[in-house]
Amino acid sequence: MALADELAKKQRSISVAEFFEKNKHMLGFDSPTRGIITTIKEAIDNSLDACEEAEVLPDILVSVRKVGGDVYRVVVEDNGPGIVPDKMPAVFAKLLYGSRFHQVRQTRGQQGIGISAAVLYAQLTTGKPTLVISRTDAKSPAHKMTLVIKTETNEPEVLSHEEIDWVLPHGTRIELEFKSSMAAKKKMLEYLKYTSIVNPHARFRVEIDDESFTFDRVSHDVPPCPVAIKPHPYGIELGVLKRMTAASDLPLKEFLIESFSKVGEKTALEICAVAKLDSKVSANKLSLEQLNPLLEAMQTVKIPAPSALQCLSPITEELIVKGMEKEFQLDFIKARTRPSSVFGGNSFIVEAAIGYGGKLPVEGSAMLLRFANRVPLLYQQGACAITSAVSGVNWKAYGVSQQGLPMGPVLILVHVAATNVPFTSESKDAVASVPEVEKEVTLALQELGRDLKMFLSRRDKSKEQEDRARAICSVIPLIAQKVGEIVERPAPDTSLIEGRIMRRVVLKKGSSAGKILIRVDNYTTKDQEMALYDISGDSAGDATVPPDFVTEMDGEYTKIWKRLLHSGDNFEVTYTGAGGGIVDLQGIAENLKVVVDLDV
Repeated sequence: MALADELAKKQRSISVAEFFEKNKHMLGFDSPTRGIITTIKEAIDNSLDACEEAEVLPDILVSVRKVGGDVYRVVVEDNGPGIVPDKMPAVFAKLLYGSRFHQVRQTRGQQGIGISAAVLYAQLTTGKPTLVISRTDAKSPAHKMTLVIKTETNEPEVLSHEEIDWVLPHGTRIELEFKSSMAAKKKMLEYLKYTSIVNPHARFRVEIDDESFTFDRVSHDVPPCPVAIKPHPYGIELGVLKRMTAASDLPLKEFLIESFSKVGEKTALEICAVAKLDSKVSANKLSLEQLNPLLEAMQTVKIPAPSALQCLSPITEELIVKGMEKEFQLDFIKARTRPSSVFGGNSFIVEAAIGYGGKLPVEGSAMLLRFANRVPLLYQQGACAITSAVSGVNWKAYGVSQQGLPMGPVLILVHVAATNVPFTSESKDAVASVPEVEKEVTLALQELGRDLKMFLSRRDKSKEQEDRARAICSVIPLIAQKVGEIVERPAPDTSLIEGRIMRRVVLKKGSSAGKILIRVDNYTTKDQEMALYDISGDSAGDATVPPDFVTEMDGEYTKIWKRLLHSGDNFEVTYTGAGGGIVDLQGIAENLKVVVDLDV
């Protein structure tokens, strides 16, 4: 008894703040390098969610500066709706406090752990409080607070609070100081770059010590904010059902209709019949023995999948392509948004994209970008179901070599949008193996693989045709020269013939009797955006087609004509002059051109 009494004296409850203080690795704060990435990630997630709920195009500032030794100050500022002062302490300095946990809809943050965990990490490594400034509208003052978390009770402590003038009419700013390392700089920029791809409506301004970066938006439309829906019967467990029925005095039929999505009167009556329960009995009168057959009936009766149109916000194929084109130079890019599906009563949509060539590394494995609810997943790639699904596709069937992941200049993007993403841990680094999700990822990638195979096949065929045409064109000038010698006349210009055979854009400049002629022929199969440059001592003041831009320096005139040249069309301009100088084309999409200067 003495030992039992002694052990009993040591037992006490543990607050969630104390738990995560000792287990910070579970939230992604397992190292100083990763800590700075996780802090920025959690703050940006909150900012993007808030801006979208307020239907505001996000303008987010991220600043990281060394303030001494190995201590860094991280600032994240947004132009969102702000936070009312009464809620600021709990939002930033109390774990498991949030507004989205009980909502069935797509959000980046959900448990109310992220930003408060960053505050906890900051005070754990430096002992310094967190500074928060927030303003809800231009007519009200901004509120400035310094906060810490009381770990013993998981309650916020406000060290100071004052009203101030602030440059932003509405928004929120958070400043934290903690120990870290700038070894995280590359990973930090990667995170922001990838975030801008899947949030094409957001602009990120980044300041790292004395360097500045901008990741601009490519869309000026705020994505529709997902609307919360009721839980689906297929995703309910017995304990949750017991709590829900205990809190309702409605008849069972009305309880089912009011509490769950996709349950109408007919479905509710069918559930009651299968469970052998009276539809008029009060829900809170049901015993545990009655709840078991009720739950079984709810999950066996055929019920339509929950609606994904309201509760999810996919990026869309068009914006995925725009976002990738903004950050990567690729020869080929395609995106797919799969139809909505469901697992365990949770709606989800899989989106994927594939890029090839361009400036991607030719050697090594493909670059894989994983996202969940518009948030990049930078760590634990090997433990992620997305990686497993990518590796499970037979890429050799699509003309790409493979060693687990596909090899070569390949970029694969996969985004899972869900009302409840099945992460493997609280740090939200990897998607768990859910068969329904893996199946949808595989189907999306197989569709893209077929598109890639078609592109590679056409490219190889075009290369073969070009090699043949090049061989022919190498002989044509020799034939023209020999013919000229036979008939004792100058060899004819064969550039136009070569252009037709090679399907090139041909630029030709010539002069005769004080007149300059410039002609561009588009023999390619595509329309071409061209910029024609002519640099010479001629002003081209009487040009038949006035240039779009003219500038003079040291007696030399730079003249530019910009045109969209349709396939098979030509552009021609003449003007009075002496000729000479330089002529060139820029902006040809296929990078196919022949420059012939006859003034030499």
